[in-house]
Amino acid sequence: MTAPLHFWLGLTEMTDIVRVPLSDGNYIEYIDDLIGSGAMKDVYFTPCKTKVVAFYREPQDAAARERLEMITGIYRERIFDVPGGEYWKELFCWPDQIIEFQGKLGLVMPVYPGHFFFEHGSVNDDMLGIKGKEKQGKWYASANNQNRFLDPRERGSWLNYLQISLKIARTVRRMHAAGLAHSDLSYKNVLVAPTRAQTCVIDVDGLVVPGKYPPDVVGTPDFIAPECVATAHLDKNDSARKLPSIQTDRHALAVLIYHYLLLRHPLRGDKVHALEPHEDETLGMGEKALFIEHPVDTGNRIKLENVRESELPWKDTNKLPYTITGPYLSQLFERAFIDGLHHPGLRPTADEWETALIKTLDLVQPCNNSGCAQKWYVFDNKTNPVCPFCDTKYEGLLPVLNLYSSRDGQSFKPDNHRLMVYRDQSLFPYHINRNIVPNERLADQDKSRVGYFINHHGRWLLVNEKMQDLTDVANKRPVSPGEHIELTDGLQLLCSKEPGGRLFVVQMVNKH
Repeated sequence: MTAPLHFWLGLTEMTDIVRVPLSDGNYIEYIDDLIGSGAMKDVYFTPCKTKVVAFYREPQDAAARERLEMITGIYRERIFDVPGGEYWKELFCWPDQIIEFQGKLGLVMPVYPGHFFFEHGSVNDDMLGIKGKEKQGKWYASANNQNRFLDPRERGSWLNYLQISLKIARTVRRMHAAGLAHSDLSYKNVLVAPTRAQTCVIDVDGLVVPGKYPPDVVGTPDFIAPECVATAHLDKNDSARKLPSIQTDRHALAVLIYHYLLLRHPLRGDKVHALEPHEDETLGMGEKALFIEHPVDTGNRIKLENVRESELPWKDTNKLPYTITGPYLSQLFERAFIDGLHHPGLRPTADEWETALIKTLDLVQPCNNSGCAQKWYVFDNKTNPVCPFCDTKYEGLLPVLNLYSSRDGQSFKPDNHRLMVYRDQSLFPYHINRNIVPNERLADQDKSRVGYFINHHGRWLLVNEKMQDLTDVANKRPVSPGEHIELTDGLQLLCSKEPGGRLFVVQMVNKH
């Protein structure tokens, strides 16, 4: 759906209002003025402009109608009409109901929030004329698009893209948990607002119900799984043809995350498979697909002599390798693009991406260079942290908290989770108790911080606000709410005595 900004702000002239009867005896109205056309539907605003009516241009068969009834009915109820369901209304543009008028089938859907339309647009006084148009992910997933075209005020920081990736992974996880596959997961069907770290998955009316409703589309180039590309020449009813599914969504999700964090495609290197372009594309993205950063097979590396200046430093995989994303995401990229590239069952799940992104967000560190375009980077477990984007070295002592928790109430074991400390960083209940998970089910009482960190004359302090059990283990000294304690190398802090309560072990990273 494409809606220019003047429609979002309000029409200057009201045109005819069309009233459509509904099956329950009620009516829905729309303004008879086309505001956008997609590949399959024509879109109109309702008078209140909080919803749109989208009519399919072509007749839909019985199976398509049944799928839409399921998507607007039972599947919508399973996601939205349950505890925590309100959370998903911002992350999905999910159709509310089906309508039929003058022989055409249509859907009623919410309007995208205003922050998903460009406020500033492109550089040079919006030379591309994109101000007011949808923020499709393609503008943000390419180094060339960001560096050459986007107004800097539209771009956001690297931290924003980690947060965006987390929300996309969480949304896909929820779809898959309901037994649904998107089938066309790409930057075309995920709107992003980087400066606000907001995302919205759209075009969910084509969701695939495995074994019941086949996909309408194979997917968007760049995001189609290799097995689908390799068998695309076969008839759709051929048992050897691989069609979109949850496993192919997992490939697309990995590509999306890699794109947003590294601004390049994981499979588009410079290896030539055939002289004929179509055959080369089919082999390179299908049967012969190869990770551009494969540690052993280097045949598909990006050659810097073929890279435009506007694509640097992102397409220099020596300068910005995938490992800058940190230990948790690096492992998943390896599974997605090495182990699972041609073996779908080995691909990371959306849930695994969500967990890895949560842990990675606890490893971020603000860059000391105020002019750094990315502003944040992931601590790489080295004793001399350096921002990979601008090469600025961290100066001073840097506290790292190693998280442990007890499964039996006595002994503490490592959680494979670390928390970086920076000035004014907050501690939340999910940091001090492993049983509290920061997702859509997070209780209101667990959303407020329980402590924070400050640097006072070169000394790092943890200020306790709400932790009733905070204790200096070695000295058996409680640190009551309102008090603070200095972070020193080897300090052990018991944060909670409740089941799942964590122990922090402090490590002070050496300064340069």
